[in-house]
Amino acid sequence: MNQKEKTRRFKKIIKENKGILYKVINSYCKDVADKKDLEQEILIQLWKSLEKYNNEYKISTWIYRIAMNVSISFYRKNKNTPSKLSIDSIFIEHKYEEKNDDFHEKSRILHFFIDKLNKLDKAIILLYLDNYNYKEISEIIGITKTNVATKINRIKNKLKKTYNNGIK
Repeated sequence: MNQKEKTRRFKKIIKENKGILYKVINSYCKDVADKKDLEQEILIQLWKSLEKYNNEYKISTWIYRIAMNVSISFYRKNKNTPSKLSIDSIFIEHKYEEKNDDFHEKSRILHFFIDKLNKLDKAIILLYLDNYNYKEISEIIGITKTNVATKINRIKNKLKKTYNNGIK
């Protein structure tokens, strides 16, 4: 594939899958500068890996796998750096339709508790909430399908327990 074709394909893939990038980046970073740095790292790895993409997998699975791996490495490298709370997400435009205020509030609370999970559990539950099946999650994360099912059940129970303890 020549450079022009690769560039065209890359731009199309990113445009069609920017929601995945938005979700992963916002799950691992709160600071706008960190988000921009992580976005750049993910895009660089996607670019480098584009010609190695295996058509047997969905493009979204491939993007998730790379984005999660880069994010986990980025998180490890920067975990000792204090992050500032920010709701800015201007570097990737993505708008969610708010069904109603109650839905928005419940979603905000859920994501607050998800942010408290370890990096692996956070990745698994975000994929699950994004309607990936156990097989797809296992391929992205690199664990067995059975392990995914077990972890999702434990994560759900942990989130319920944390939520119930938090509202007392």
